[in-house]
Amino acid sequence: MSLFDASPLPHEDLAGEAGSKEVARPLAERMRPERLEDFVGQQHILGPGKPLRVQIERDRLQSLILWGPPGVGKTTLARIIARMTRCEFVPFSAVLAGIKEIKAVMAGAERLRRAGRRTLLFVDEIHRFNKAQQDAFLPYVERGDIILIGATTENPSFEVVSALLSRSKVYALRALAPEEIVTLLDRALKALNLTAAHGLLEQIAIFSNGDARSAYNIIELASAVAKDGVIDQTALESILERKTLLYDKAGEEHFNLISALHKSVRSSDPDAALYWLARMLEAGEDRMYIARRLVRMAIEDIGLADPRALEQAIAAQQCVHFLGVPEGDQALAQIAIYLSVAPKSDAAYKALGKAQETVANSTAEPVPMQLRNAPTRSMKQWGYGEGYQHAHNFEDAVNTMECLPDNLRGTIFYEPASRGVEERIAQRLAELRSRRKKEP
Repeated sequence: MSLFDASPLPHEDLAGEAGSKEVARPLAERMRPERLEDFVGQQHILGPGKPLRVQIERDRLQSLILWGPPGVGKTTLARIIARMTRCEFVPFSAVLAGIKEIKAVMAGAERLRRAGRRTLLFVDEIHRFNKAQQDAFLPYVERGDIILIGATTENPSFEVVSALLSRSKVYALRALAPEEIVTLLDRALKALNLTAAHGLLEQIAIFSNGDARSAYNIIELASAVAKDGVIDQTALESILERKTLLYDKAGEEHFNLISALHKSVRSSDPDAALYWLARMLEAGEDRMYIARRLVRMAIEDIGLADPRALEQAIAAQQCVHFLGVPEGDQALAQIAIYLSVAPKSDAAYKALGKAQETVANSTAEPVPMQLRNAPTRSMKQWGYGEGYQHAHNFEDAVNTMECLPDNLRGTIFYEPASRGVEERIAQRLAELRSRRKKEP
């Protein structure tokens, strides 16, 4: 079906025979704006003089990727663009289609191009296409058979093939602000001939977490229990059980939240760590994934400043595995608090990094003879093991033997911090390094 077939305005035909069909459609679908002037949000790319708006108004559109969270208007914007640039709008779902369907649509687009008409192919959830499927679009994009608009909730750098990415402009859409959601809800109430207090709409906006579709769904459900055309607190509470959380276990928000948890622990802020942990638990994150990341924090950010941190983290991991949900969640909370208040040191983490950098940037010197094993008589004759000092034959088991290659003699990788247990380690290490120096 062509985009340019006659269609009613969002709030028209709400009564009568035509209206009964319209009402059957979800409110979010009925409320889609058809003009750019009515589109709410994304002013950073659609405001006057902004790049995407200029492209649309001048009809100089190129293939593009709309990247943003759910319910911010990616599909709606694509439809508006097609209408304003008078392109044939062809929606395409990555969930339902494969290579065969792609080729069929492309053949139709090529015929339209020869007839002097342009096709705007809108690919929803383009990140769900595999590499071969995404590559199938390339020749048609390059020939100009189609203008491709891909929509994705995932970071295109990770999910869209580089060849297609290089031929498209990526625009990042933002979650809608509460006041923008309220604007949309005001329109929906007028369309439904309902009223609600402004404060109630603000609550819905907060609960929807920047997702207009979620906000519309809440209003639609609340309208079914509204009395005398009024949505009140009772109606809202009857259908609203919890905050809708933006989360995708395989997507960017997954990494944003674990990053927030990690950095809160590193910053010794147990309250923030508990908040981000609760966000992940509420969203249904894999508990063992969280446990593994907390073990990493114990190694990376606490290290030898509190050697027990790793023990506690492993114990928490075992507890989560043993108890499951929800009892194991308390173990995650406990270790998150422990790691947050523990003394911090990344000295061991940095020490390994320095050693790896040295290995990468220096000649791989042979192992010194004194450190080599000599299991055969010939190897002993060749000097293997010559000069080896068995530590237990020395006072306090401290010898003076050099264990680094000659070109790295005296190199120091590990520099302990002066916090927690590592303060005592620093003192012991200073003593060891002093005693291990050879006499002049």
